[in-house]
Amino acid sequence: MKRLDATTWNAPRVAIARLKAPRYRETPGGDDDACAALSRAATALGWNDAERGPLGRVIPNGARVLIKPNFVIHANQSSGGIEPLITHPSLVRAAVDAALKAGASRVLVGDAPVQGCDFDHLMAITGLGEWATQLMTTEARFAGIIDFRRTTCTFVDGVRIASEDLQAEERFTLFDLAGDSLLEPVTDNRASFRVTCYDPRLMARTHAPGRHQYLITREALDAEIVINLPKLKTHKKAGITCALKNLIGINGNKEYLPHHRLGGAALGGDCYPGSSLLKRATEYALDRQNGSRSALSSKLWHEAAENLNRIAVRRGDQIGVEGSWLGNDTVWRTGLDLNRILLYGRTDATMSDRPQRQVLHIVDAVIAGQGNGPLSPDPLPLGLILAGSNAAAVDHVGAHLLGYETARVAIVREAFGDFRWPIAGFKSTDVSISGDLGEGRADEVLPSCEWPAVSYPAGWRDAARQHAVSNRAQAASTNHQL
Repeated sequence: MKRLDATTWNAPRVAIARLKAPRYRETPGGDDDACAALSRAATALGWNDAERGPLGRVIPNGARVLIKPNFVIHANQSSGGIEPLITHPSLVRAAVDAALKAGASRVLVGDAPVQGCDFDHLMAITGLGEWATQLMTTEARFAGIIDFRRTTCTFVDGVRIASEDLQAEERFTLFDLAGDSLLEPVTDNRASFRVTCYDPRLMARTHAPGRHQYLITREALDAEIVINLPKLKTHKKAGITCALKNLIGINGNKEYLPHHRLGGAALGGDCYPGSSLLKRATEYALDRQNGSRSALSSKLWHEAAENLNRIAVRRGDQIGVEGSWLGNDTVWRTGLDLNRILLYGRTDATMSDRPQRQVLHIVDAVIAGQGNGPLSPDPLPLGLILAGSNAAAVDHVGAHLLGYETARVAIVREAFGDFRWPIAGFKSTDVSISGDLGEGRADEVLPSCEWPAVSYPAGWRDAARQHAVSNRAQAASTNHQL
């Protein structure tokens, strides 16, 4: 495959295709709306080829392709249904068809959803399991749909019951970004990193001063082309999940993925604002639960944590103790590290100074997710498909569409940073759009578009554009009075 250049991975342009209505319309003969929108977005970016289809100019003949959807969990934890929760099956099928038509030698679909996802059930209710089985019988180049997780679990009375080592470690590659990890500046000697439901002692082995390890599925590293298919959603910890955050799913084990740091912001952590003895006690109980060796001990500590949390809620708390607010200074670093590995990582676990594979981003924003995403989103009907070859540019546009003040969403803002193995070689102000919403700089065109009002996670309301504008107006008024 030819070496990549700046015109592919480093392009600041994002295409937007608008469906006739914000719904998924499927017909017996194919996924008309998804295919048509994908084709229009691809044409706007110059990806389309008259004979080889919408991705014919960006997928070389004979390339190995991984398609990475967002299969986060099998059921919405609120009443929002599955449409705002996962990448819609129609877009998965459209991407597979496009890759095959472009001449790919191998096409695989894969993801590592949350540990409690019932993958078989998800494949059944979406119809993707039966579809994949049938396609594999007629198309030898299609390798099916794979669950990348090494660990899954169920919860009984709040106690996590895990199934470990479901896949051999040999199927994964261990990267250590060491001092070049974006987590290094916030790493301490107190083993402060946390991820929900996991023993913090395990994470202390993978992330410590000078050591920052990730366990990456070989399918991602072996691919010459990765088609990233995120669902656009608000996210309690990161503010937004889109192209950048979706790459959490190329890692095999959760204990490699710091999501927040122990303690309140006043004490050097980022789980919640300020400090709170009540929340510190809750964190202690959760750590004891997650580190317990017996089911009884785990259950008792779970009940203690639940009781403490109920007291906090009765006192008006809406944020909790899992980094679910805009002061979370950890999860964006993990997400960007994974993007850097996918772009620059070699199969031998070393990092190159040049991109090693092309990553294309095609975003499902037909029914986006709002509210308490990523696991409990409510529908946000936007009727859009986004596409681009740079994750930072795509997420900058996605944050605009969700009504965020983009500078207040760290995973978006910091993706344009000047660090080793950069994700973007341009500024956020250079991001432009083309397609059905108009042409021009994203910062100029998108804020003037009218969209439905968005519901945000409680900890992210201050990052919303209308809230920021209101605060600025109030501050200006106060200054004028003074």
